[in-house]
Amino acid sequence: MSQTQVLARKWRPKNFSQLTGQEHVVRALSNALEQNRLHHAYLLTGTRGVGKTTIARILAKSLNCETGITASPCGTCAACRQIDSGSYIDLLELDAASNTQVDNMRELLENAMYAPTSARYKIYIIDEVHMLSKSAFNAMLKTLEEPPPHVKFVLATTDPQKIPVTVLSRCLQFSLKQIPQTQIAEHLQHVLVQEQIQADSASLRMIARAAQGSMRDALSLLDQAIAFGEGKVEETAVRDMLGIIDQGYLFDLLEALAQQSGEKLMALADEMEAQCLSYDAALQDLAALLHRIALTQTIPQAIDEELPEYARITKLAQSYSPEDVQLLYQIALHGRSDLSLAPDEYAGFTMTLMRMLAFMPNDGLQQQATAPTQSTNQRTIAVTANKVAIDSKPPQLPAQDMSSKLEWAQLTQQLKLTGMSKMLAQHSEAKIVTANTVELYLPEVHKHLLEKKYQDKIQSALQAHFGNPVNLKISVGSITGITPVVLQQREEEQKQAEAIAAMESDPVVQELIEQFDAKLNIATIKPKPIYK
Repeated sequence: MSQTQVLARKWRPKNFSQLTGQEHVVRALSNALEQNRLHHAYLLTGTRGVGKTTIARILAKSLNCETGITASPCGTCAACRQIDSGSYIDLLELDAASNTQVDNMRELLENAMYAPTSARYKIYIIDEVHMLSKSAFNAMLKTLEEPPPHVKFVLATTDPQKIPVTVLSRCLQFSLKQIPQTQIAEHLQHVLVQEQIQADSASLRMIARAAQGSMRDALSLLDQAIAFGEGKVEETAVRDMLGIIDQGYLFDLLEALAQQSGEKLMALADEMEAQCLSYDAALQDLAALLHRIALTQTIPQAIDEELPEYARITKLAQSYSPEDVQLLYQIALHGRSDLSLAPDEYAGFTMTLMRMLAFMPNDGLQQQATAPTQSTNQRTIAVTANKVAIDSKPPQLPAQDMSSKLEWAQLTQQLKLTGMSKMLAQHSEAKIVTANTVELYLPEVHKHLLEKKYQDKIQSALQAHFGNPVNLKISVGSITGITPVVLQQREEEQKQAEAIAAMESDPVVQELIEQFDAKLNIATIKPKPIYK
């Protein structure tokens, strides 16, 4: 085999046993082939590079292997070798993206009526089938309804929703999943061992992450990394090639934030600017790191102890409360979405860091004096000598014992709002909520909701609820991003996790799993609705 052949082609699986990450599809097709329970049309769906065309070609070999219909084609007979080389006369591959017209489909279907030249079955592989025109689909439909016994169709698409239901209903559909990063990294390691190329595990993890579930993309990036590193795959070179932020910066940022050192935060931001690093990528990776810290706090075994950064992750997990991690995660996400609206990326990034600093608790800060009527349960912002901090005991609002964000979520359910006014209320974040004054912030992405008639409806509902005039103010912006919608999503995720845990621990379910090798279909488990 030529040494110049790209890895994605050289290491394309030749049989089902070599496939990575699609065990559910392999099992179903293997069982069907072994039991000779064959369908006339298969539809393979999934994102790019997950194995749709590869599975189609393996299926063609399985159906036409000279040893007989089998889930394990020999790979050495004339049919297998010709299919691998793309020269098999009874296998036709059609790219629907460049053959969308009905005439192309009619010509193909007319040829399908003739018996195969030498094969057991004529195989038609149609890639990106959703690109066919409506008339082309109609032409195909007749053949799918009454297919010749010697013809098999294998359709592949990245967008099954664009395929007519009449076509979908006549196909046996398989949904290919994005390949997990760990499996991609393991496969890349296997490839490099066979290619006798040195690599470190950190660089392979970065490539696997950048591939976003696509094995083909991962192998293409690996090819690029080998060339970039002059025959070696090393972390520093791969990081430069992919433009990935050095994780050390992210850990330093969170450690400076835990120390509430604004000077360190700004110094790190300046250093990142000097390195011409992407602030968008920095916030993305910072959110990913916060996710790993949250996992460490709730499910410690989910983090690999062999990770080089494991010690720093666990240290940060002990430095922050789970609530703080959730808050910082939300601020990082919103900071990234607001980056394009900032005067420049540096300003947007540093403002996000200052927002994180502003909402970090400071137990040593003396609580500011408040009016006698104000209770002491609301988290208040204190600004002293150029330092912004938040008191660790948040004050309740008068008459309602409510904290602004959580109680605003409950209040939106009590106001009996409907339509766009309800959406405006639920997507707004509370700054102040009292019986006389309600001040809200609406994220930029939802500013189209900020119409006077919707605000008037909210104000009327508030006045009816409190029984007195209410001053309502809604501004475009964001404090932490914790809106009623966000709180609802969090509660729903919590309820979903509890429902799944309850089902998994149910004695009857456990007995079924043990005795019948049953599997729990998590997708069908639904908790009771939180909001009605």
